[in-house]
Amino acid sequence: MTTPRAVRFAFQPLYSLHTGGVVALEALARPGRGTAHQLLAKARREGRLSEVDIALAASAVLQESRQHNPLPLHLNLSAPTLAAPASAFEPLTDALAETGRRTRDVVLEIGPPFSHAPAEETIEGMRRLGELGFRLALDGLGHGDLPLVLLTAAPVDLLKLDRSVLRKLPGDPGAVAVVEALLLFTSRTNVRLVATGIETEEQLDATRGLGVRIAQGNLFARPGVEHDLAQATPLKSTGQAQRIEDFLRPAATLPETATCDDVRQILVAEDGPSGIVGVDALNRPQWSVDRTRFLVAVTGLYGHALHAKRPAARLADTPHTIHADASALEFLELVTDAAWGRTGDDVVVVDGGGRCRGVVQVTEVVRGVAEAKVEEAVALSPLTRLPGSDTLARDVDRRIAAGEQFVAGWLDVDSFKTVNDTAGFAVGDDLIRTLGRTLSELESRLRRMRVSHVGGDDFLIACDLDEIATVAAALLDTPWSAEGMPVTVSLATLVCGTRTIGSYRDASRLLAPLKKRAKAVAGSSWVLGRPGSDRVEVLRGIGGHPMPEQRAVSVSRSA
Repeated sequence: MTTPRAVRFAFQPLYSLHTGGVVALEALARPGRGTAHQLLAKARREGRLSEVDIALAASAVLQESRQHNPLPLHLNLSAPTLAAPASAFEPLTDALAETGRRTRDVVLEIGPPFSHAPAEETIEGMRRLGELGFRLALDGLGHGDLPLVLLTAAPVDLLKLDRSVLRKLPGDPGAVAVVEALLLFTSRTNVRLVATGIETEEQLDATRGLGVRIAQGNLFARPGVEHDLAQATPLKSTGQAQRIEDFLRPAATLPETATCDDVRQILVAEDGPSGIVGVDALNRPQWSVDRTRFLVAVTGLYGHALHAKRPAARLADTPHTIHADASALEFLELVTDAAWGRTGDDVVVVDGGGRCRGVVQVTEVVRGVAEAKVEEAVALSPLTRLPGSDTLARDVDRRIAAGEQFVAGWLDVDSFKTVNDTAGFAVGDDLIRTLGRTLSELESRLRRMRVSHVGGDDFLIACDLDEIATVAAALLDTPWSAEGMPVTVSLATLVCGTRTIGSYRDASRLLAPLKKRAKAVAGSSWVLGRPGSDRVEVLRGIGGHPMPEQRAVSVSRSA
């Protein structure tokens, strides 16, 4: 069986699904004979698991160092290895020291088996590694034997969801529900979820649509013995980044006691960073330097003599900091309020404890926000500024996958051609704009309502069951008119219950005859149907006023 020293490693990038860039590399063991799993299984039988596991991690560090990767490096460890004493990890820390890497630039992915030791011991082992400065992740979530007590208590930065769950996307409601539940968990615990094993465009679209922000898989890049980050193909950005953390880059840091010469040596390197952050023992930013301003100060006349051996803090600035949960717009407000000479400085991203998570560059955020606005604008109707049917289709499919009960609706202006032919296209456009404003206002008030303008006088709606009566009242009680000409509207609605409808396409097919039925009712009308039933309820009609027996309308949840 291959020894750890003889094992070669392949490296696979992790991508941000918002910015499209590579954010880290994972080292994957590739023994000459057998597999890494077989190598570790043999070591476990011989009572040498920790020794071999740590030796593999150290070997990965040494091999990766030949390629000068500036991004965080992910290394794999088995959960039982965490029981080893701190001294057992010296081969790994020695390899990091030899290559110039710091522990905070390494993510240790802790994987199964988890059941070989009590959860308390595993958590304590994680804490010891955290005290050494390592960042931690739980690997194989959804496939191994990870207990919930460990999931909820482990001091980790990342959760890696196994491919066995993600390969069922997008068609499996259970897989969708698992991902949504984990995203809720990670949002509450300030942990990031990583989707692994992405192999198809359908899986990628589903993962993005659910809100996962980091992914890895052969669809993007297969593991390779050599990696060239400069040639790595960036993913297409979603243009929907909401948090500043989506633009996060690793920070170049030095101890707060560093000298000006320490800073200069890093900044003058060919691939030197745009700035450096000085951090204390708890990795909290204390000062920051901008590359250009700092080098001007130390390379000018007498600059080296005046500053070289002095603390770098004397030429540093108070760091601009922002919380990882802040939005891109909050970031731009921070930069706008900064001193004029520092609007281009990197901004330090911190967690809830004030610890440095990385930096963001102003130019990247500006470009990302601009691209998002352009993509958003392209998708909007020029008349109403409402999105097209694709937006509502994604929302409906998400509700179906989550097993939610909801109402899908189709709003249409009656005899709209007559309006255009009689009063003119400009008047018709004004009517559509007014309807669009009404729907936008409703959407802003109703938490779960979504609207799209599919063209002409047709609008699509999705909302919760307890919201549709409010929507109908606002649309049908309004006396619509065009240049004094009374106008009525028709609202066709479909109550979609758990497992009664399969897709957005099904909903649109079932709404078509309901729309025809609504338009056959005199005045502004509202009809309601259910999948699998030929019964159609006419809830509003007859001159646009509620029928006496229907003044108090409620939609049952027993869809």
